[in-house]
Amino acid sequence: MSDETGRILAVDPGERRVGLAISDPLGITAQGLPTFDKKKGDVFAHLRALAARYDVALVVVGRPLSLSGRESEASRRAAEFARAIGDALSVPVESWDERLSSAEAQRVLAGTRAEKGAVDRVAAVLILQGYLDARRGRAPEP
Repeated sequence: MSDETGRILAVDPGERRVGLAISDPLGITAQGLPTFDKKKGDVFAHLRALAARYDVALVVVGRPLSLSGRESEASRRAAEFARAIGDALSVPVESWDERLSSAEAQRVLAGTRAEKGAVDRVAAVLILQGYLDARRGRAPEP
């Protein structure tokens, strides 16, 4: 991370669950956090609590573009969700191309007895690690 203080929180928005990941203090690695089930409470209150607990300086929200790179209905919903997160947390929010992150997460978990929400958590880790690597010049931006 440049001269910012605080960690980066990644959010993989879904219809029922929200995958979450947090960076280490140096902005090098991503670690998964428990997936949030939208039926169990206010997602914005949960994100505010995480932001306070981890001293979050930036939120990265997965943006599911189509394979061709075009906007989709899901990417429009993710953009709206990102704006609402920015309003609720009063921290900068960036969108990050997450094409195929859920499919990659399913491949990572193939053959395991993963609990519900594991795919969402792993997808959030993949989104955040891709963002961190690109910021450090280790991976091209999508």
